[in-house]
Amino acid sequence: MSIRPVRKLIQAKPTREGAGVHLRRAFGFGNTSDFDPFLLLDDFRNDVPDDYLAGFPWHPHRGIETITYVLAGTVEHGDSMGNRGAIAAGDVQWMTAGRGIIHQEMPKGDAEGRMHGFQLWANLPAALKMTAPRYQEVKAAEIPLVTEDDGTAVRLVCGSFWGKKGPVDGIAADPIYIDVSVPPGRRRTLPVETTRNAFAYVFAGSGKFCNASEPLAVPTEGVKWSEKSPPAEAGNRSLVLFDRGDEVTVQAGEDGIRFLLVSGKPLEEPVAWYGPIVMNTQEELREAFTELDKGTFLKG
Repeated sequence: MSIRPVRKLIQAKPTREGAGVHLRRAFGFGNTSDFDPFLLLDDFRNDVPDDYLAGFPWHPHRGIETITYVLAGTVEHGDSMGNRGAIAAGDVQWMTAGRGIIHQEMPKGDAEGRMHGFQLWANLPAALKMTAPRYQEVKAAEIPLVTEDDGTAVRLVCGSFWGKKGPVDGIAADPIYIDVSVPPGRRRTLPVETTRNAFAYVFAGSGKFCNASEPLAVPTEGVKWSEKSPPAEAGNRSLVLFDRGDEVTVQAGEDGIRFLLVSGKPLEEPVAWYGPIVMNTQEELREAFTELDKGTFLKG
C-alpha cells in the first residue's frame, strides 16, 4: 500500500457568483488536468443573509454535472425540465446538464440566518456532452453513514466505500464523494484507487495529511528532504490535492477534522470552457452560445 503524497495545499479564495453571492472557491477556471474529471468546487458558507439571498437566478448549463451538498439552510431549485424542489441540511442535488438545461438555485438561511453548502462541477466525456438532462434529489436520510470503532464517521454521497454504496448513481465520472469526520488526535487511513485523481477539502477542525509512505524513501537528486516532510496543518477552507497512491492518511488535530474526500477517473479530454458551459472544442462552445442567442439551446 502506498500513501498518496500531497501535491498542493491551497486556501479557498473569496469570490462572488450568481447575483452577488459571497462564497469561497477552492478550485476552478484554471488548469483542469490536476482535478480531472472535476472542474470547480465552491464553498458557499455564510451567516449574513444579504450576502447570499440574491442567489443564482436562471442560467444555462451544458456539458457538465453539478453536485450541490447542503449542510445548513436550504436551496430552492427550479429548471427548464419542470423540476421544482428544495434541498435542506444533509441533502444532495445532482444535476446532469447534458445537452442543455436552464435552472436557478436560490439559497435560504436556517432560523439563525446561516447558509452552508458546496457545489462541485464534474465534467462529462465527449460521448455524453449532448446526453439528455437528468435530475436527482437525495434526502439526508437516504445517505449511508458508516461509523468506525475509533469514532471516524463517513457519509457516502456517491460511489462505493467501506462496503457501502451511495444513493446517487449513473454518473459519468464514476466519482466517490464522501464527507469524513475524524475525532481529535486520531490517525486514519482511507482507501483511494490508484487510477483516480483525488482531493480533500477541509471545512471544520484541522489535521495533517501525511505526505509519504513510511519509512521515507531516499530522495533522488534534485528532491530536498523538506519536500518529503508532511506539509503544514490543513485547516478550515483548505484544499489538499493528492498525487498518486492507493490510500490517504490524515492525523486529526485537537478539535478533530471534517472534510470532503472526492475522487474520480480522469477523462483526459480537451476542455473548452466559458462560464456555465463546458465543451471539448471552441467551435462547440461558440455553437452553444449561438443557440442561446437564437433561443434553440434547449433540445426538449
